[in-house]
Amino acid sequence: MEYSKLGKSDLLVSKIGFGCMSLRGNTDDNKTLLNKALQLGINYFDTADLYEDGENESKIGTLLKPNRKDIVLATKVGNQKQADGSTTWNASKAYILQAANKSLKRLQTDYIDLYQLHGGTIEDNIDETIEAFELLKQQGKIRYYGNSSIRPNVIREIVGKSNITSVMMQYSLLDRRPEETCFELLEKNQISVVTRGSVAQGLLVDKPAKPYLNFTEKEVVKTVLAIQQIAGKTKSKAQVALQFALAPKVVASAVIGIRTVAQLEDVVATLNVPQLKPGELDYLKNAIEPNKYEQHR
Repeated sequence: MEYSKLGKSDLLVSKIGFGCMSLRGNTDDNKTLLNKALQLGINYFDTADLYEDGENESKIGTLLKPNRKDIVLATKVGNQKQADGSTTWNASKAYILQAANKSLKRLQTDYIDLYQLHGGTIEDNIDETIEAFELLKQQGKIRYYGNSSIRPNVIREIVGKSNITSVMMQYSLLDRRPEETCFELLEKNQISVVTRGSVAQGLLVDKPAKPYLNFTEKEVVKTVLAIQQIAGKTKSKAQVALQFALAPKVVASAVIGIRTVAQLEDVVATLNVPQLKPGELDYLKNAIEPNKYEQHR
């Protein structure tokens, strides 16, 4: 396993991160999967209070408690569950402070390594939101904070006013929007990117082709064929897709949902198989025209 420094923090995160939302098996299966991830060198585990109404945090808290000092634990806040079962956005200081305490309890830990705002809108009181995260740092309840968002206008606002360590962004061969709007800004400010969605809901690996974002089914097929061409006999399609996501200098880790030990071993091997050559990277980039953000610019 290889590790990257996350932003200006002292956190070293595995280049392959474990997206815990995928943990849907029974306790024994989840324990086997997480223990294998640890054995293979993954130390970065990402969850959110939104996942399974907090149950996902509880699972992670129980299963990873024995290894707490050896891992980087990340969770998210901002989606408030209502009595009728609906979810509303709440980035207020009062709510974030309250939610952090609940996450700490579910995660069975005294501190969260990386606490992320789970989205954000340009209408939020960003100053108040940042105050909450800074206070949690002062209290020792979180070590660092970041943002999980695909909205350039929100990211620019937070970058300009805060000390965030990272931004989690959707990034793949079928979603290259961050290249145009955010990568340069974040790299300039020494803020790391953590990618998600780097296999595009499985479309770049084994799922039947269908339209994705603004791409047609035909364009998706064309992209997958380019991946297959590069993969050849030396690596899997998932490994090519993840190598593409990890290629930009600003990207510290690719968080991916993993459901089986076979998937886990395949994605971890991304770092051990032959890496993409510059010409291969260009070939992939030229498969289809990159998309751009149409909203929240």
